[in-house]
Amino acid sequence: MRYPSSILDNMALQADEKISDGSTNSRNALNEETALDSPRQALDTDPVYSYREQRKIIHRIDRRLVITCGIIYCFSLIDRGNLGNASIAGMTTDLELNVGFRYVKSTIVLVFFPTYVLFQPPATLLSRKLGPRKFLATITLLWGTLEIGFGFAKKWTDMIGLRVALGILEAGLYPSVVYLLATWYSRYDVGKRYCAFYVVGCLALAFGGILAYGLMQMDGLHGMRGWRWIFIMEGVFTCVCSFFAYFLLVDFPDKADQSWRFLNRDERDFIVRRINKDRDDAIPEKFTLARFLRPALDIKIWILAFISFLIITVTTSISVFLPIILRNGLGFTIAESQCLIAPPYCLAAILMITSAYLGDRFHVRGPILIFNSLVALVGLPIMGFASSSSARYFGVFLVTAGTNANIPTALAYQANNVRGQWKRALTSALFVGCGGIGGISGGTIFRSQDAPRYIPGISAAIACNCLVVVCVLGLSGYYMYANKQADKGKKVLEGSEAFRYTI
Repeated sequence: MRYPSSILDNMALQADEKISDGSTNSRNALNEETALDSPRQALDTDPVYSYREQRKIIHRIDRRLVITCGIIYCFSLIDRGNLGNASIAGMTTDLELNVGFRYVKSTIVLVFFPTYVLFQPPATLLSRKLGPRKFLATITLLWGTLEIGFGFAKKWTDMIGLRVALGILEAGLYPSVVYLLATWYSRYDVGKRYCAFYVVGCLALAFGGILAYGLMQMDGLHGMRGWRWIFIMEGVFTCVCSFFAYFLLVDFPDKADQSWRFLNRDERDFIVRRINKDRDDAIPEKFTLARFLRPALDIKIWILAFISFLIITVTTSISVFLPIILRNGLGFTIAESQCLIAPPYCLAAILMITSAYLGDRFHVRGPILIFNSLVALVGLPIMGFASSSSARYFGVFLVTAGTNANIPTALAYQANNVRGQWKRALTSALFVGCGGIGGISGGTIFRSQDAPRYIPGISAAIACNCLVVVCVLGLSGYYMYANKQADKGKKVLEGSEAFRYTI
């Protein structure tokens, strides 16, 4: 946002009047860090709090909000993605999943996603109505209880019903968290927060296989197979997490002072001022169905949702089928397959953090999305066509890193380019919902009959990443044109003369 110099001078004068004498160093630090960017300087100038005090408040929000949401998401990914680990631990044989379209054809994987997609828009609204603390803690407890039930399934049809119900309960988590984080942070603070949230979640993908291998060692305890203990114990962990989440989660900024041992009213008002300076949408408008659905006429949010579909298609296929690919495609043992999941996700975390830092630092998203897609495009042919298992495993590193690093970047890309609470809520729901449809397609592209090379799956993943590059080029090209029109006074973007799109 661009502020006239007279407004900046007035804000600085107010700050001088209210900040104590000992805050001179803080203001100097502010000048040094924000000299490159006058909009950022305006954002970090507050009439009540010094720059150092502002950062303390924001970091307190990080510790309370981002980490708690990330831990819940971690358990969510463990609970929905443990089919691969349970499959190679004996579930396929015990439940006769190697017959027809039961697991080999990915039916049990797929049935999760229709309800997961369908219930996301109403779940996002329910989160805003009830408050994220109560809503998210409740659904976490419910799906943790359901996950325990997976360990007592007697036949494959039981798994179908449980996966459908799991889709309903988990539908509310991801879009609600994406929406919640976007309401708390300015546009060029949110990228690192989405990254931190997703990196914490990726601990599940990195170490879920190791955890599953450890739980498999309970095989025979109380007469139950090891794969059953995977579901039971991971469900118990999720239920425990839900109780902590009830106290640690926070509500939206306009109600932040009502959260348990969190911000006081003055600190809440600071956050509201900061968001309003960034994009002027901290306080939600009164809800109407028309106001919520009208943004669906904007083609840009559908392109953003399609990008989500393409990225999640690849990430889901990798996360669900990687243990099976390592076991049946690359020839590793069961223990090796479950433990070798972790290293590629560690590289993904490094690339995510780097992408988030650069995106927030230089106010760009599209070029980073393209770069990460190119990393995946280099890895996919190596993963599919290299002659040695070690080389193909190196390809797994590149594919896992490139595609997963694009998720928080894509989240920031859509969050930076919409304005208004209800448009943000709908965009978040569509973005995550189309990602859920990507989960459906991702559950089909690596088929058992294509082992050991999985050429159709590799080809589909290559096509998805190529389309991400094309979509981002087109969308960012339009954003550049629209910004130039707005600079000339010929166009008002997102209902605000000061708003500019992020390339």
